[in-house]
Amino acid sequence: MDSEGYNCFVDRHKMKNAIQDLGPKELSCTELQDLKQLARQGYWAHSHALRGKVYQRLIRDIPCRTITPDASVYSDIVGKIVGKHSSSSLPLPEFVDNTQVPSYCLNTRGEVAVRKILLCIANQFPDISFCPALPAVVALLLHYSIDEAECFEKACRILACNDPSKKLIDQSFLAFESSCMTFGDLVNKYCQAAHKLMVAVSEDVLQVYADWQRWLFGELPLNYFARVFDVFLVEGYKVLYRVALAILKFFHKVRAGQPFESDNVKQDIRTFVKDIAKTVSPEKLLEKAFAIRLFSRKEIQLLQMANEKALKQKGITVKQKRQFVHLAVHAENFHSEIVSVKEMRDIWSWIPERFALCQPLLLFSSLQHGYNLSRLYFQCEGHEPTLLLIKTTQKEVCGAYLSTDWSERNKFGGKLGFFGTGECFVFRLQPEVQRYEWVVIKHPELTKPVSLEATASPSLLSQSSSSSSSDPADRLSPFLATRHFNLPSKTECMFMAGGNDCLIIGGGGSQALYIDGDLNRGRTGHCDTFNNQPLCSENFLIAAVEAWGFQDPDIQ
Repeated sequence: MDSEGYNCFVDRHKMKNAIQDLGPKELSCTELQDLKQLARQGYWAHSHALRGKVYQRLIRDIPCRTITPDASVYSDIVGKIVGKHSSSSLPLPEFVDNTQVPSYCLNTRGEVAVRKILLCIANQFPDISFCPALPAVVALLLHYSIDEAECFEKACRILACNDPSKKLIDQSFLAFESSCMTFGDLVNKYCQAAHKLMVAVSEDVLQVYADWQRWLFGELPLNYFARVFDVFLVEGYKVLYRVALAILKFFHKVRAGQPFESDNVKQDIRTFVKDIAKTVSPEKLLEKAFAIRLFSRKEIQLLQMANEKALKQKGITVKQKRQFVHLAVHAENFHSEIVSVKEMRDIWSWIPERFALCQPLLLFSSLQHGYNLSRLYFQCEGHEPTLLLIKTTQKEVCGAYLSTDWSERNKFGGKLGFFGTGECFVFRLQPEVQRYEWVVIKHPELTKPVSLEATASPSLLSQSSSSSSSDPADRLSPFLATRHFNLPSKTECMFMAGGNDCLIIGGGGSQALYIDGDLNRGRTGHCDTFNNQPLCSENFLIAAVEAWGFQDPDIQ
């Protein structure tokens, strides 16, 4: 065994069983695209020596702050920082949030070394306030470092990355929490079957998703985590989302229809991840991860920015319990003539996470305010987003989540014009539950993302309600804002339109929802925007209409 890949910190017997050293010894390519393919294929996954060389090279090439601690700094400070403690009582820095240090085949000396390195990192990076992923990263890097000082230097370079386009590790609670919210949004869009199961079996679905980084940085067996880390060093943060989504898909496939082993679905997923070798190989896990057709890195960054902004506006910047989706809809103070508390909670689980922090606020009820479309607009103006609920005389229930203030309709000078963003969706609750999202979410090949600075064509701009603000986080729905896409047909961005005589949701071919000016009659059909089936009887009479807004909870 080459000493560069296997040193005195490792339990040799456990390591040999975890990863066989059977791979190639050299890597000749330097092009990023070639490295991506090799990393995904696991080219250096079975050679400790080669993986150590590749990590050294990839981490060396990370653009860092001008002053980044190196191995010599570690040699200077380690004695001063850990000298007061015995090896058996070394504390962990507060920013790791009591995270367990994964053993990853480390011997006792290796486990102590991880704690020493973490303490020295805390000394050199006082700006890090929350980073529970770091123990796993340091424990893995220790396998492929000659000594503690080299491992320290590698970890520091990852933390000190200053390339704004290459996010690596969350280092504050705000960044961590917004990443959890972003993961919840991605699950909602790309793992709908798994999301439906999570909503059904968990008390707090968002709390389940807040555990996603632990699945990767701690619960995954060493040979799986190392494969993920191989690709992560080459491709960045988006890889983590992909793998976590794949884990959830496999969990759903295995567990759907089976009783859960405990009342805690978070623990059930952790147990599944620990024992993932019983279900899927590392190769199959990565294959599933890269088969998920996510939006671009830029779009996901914009969603992360929007989630961060929502947290800041609600005063959540340091670690504290926030309101989760089920807690936002309280049975004691919620009343609707159309939906039950359970049904509203189901709807709440579909909305973007930055609004799931809010509580439902009744803006308009036809039973209270009368059957008048102009009054509905008046009650809703100034609220963004809104939720429209409809109950027919046949007791069918359907509706729409609408991303944009209805006052946008006034920009068309009295003519009927479409606006809104791709976060809009339509749904039915009775007689069966079904949600229909923007067609582009299911078929991203219809779009070609463009740069933020690019100007969309006039026809597209007329369909979009996006702000012209230079700050992407100021836009209502940056993740799916129409202006960021070149669409082949304007019908695919017909989200919402309102006039004095009618309200329309979705366009192209037919409308997903059409309601007349007296709120008495409506129709529904297949539309190109959402590719939906009729949401209820195609021509229906209205029994009740409600519009709901999103009210910020009081957070101390």
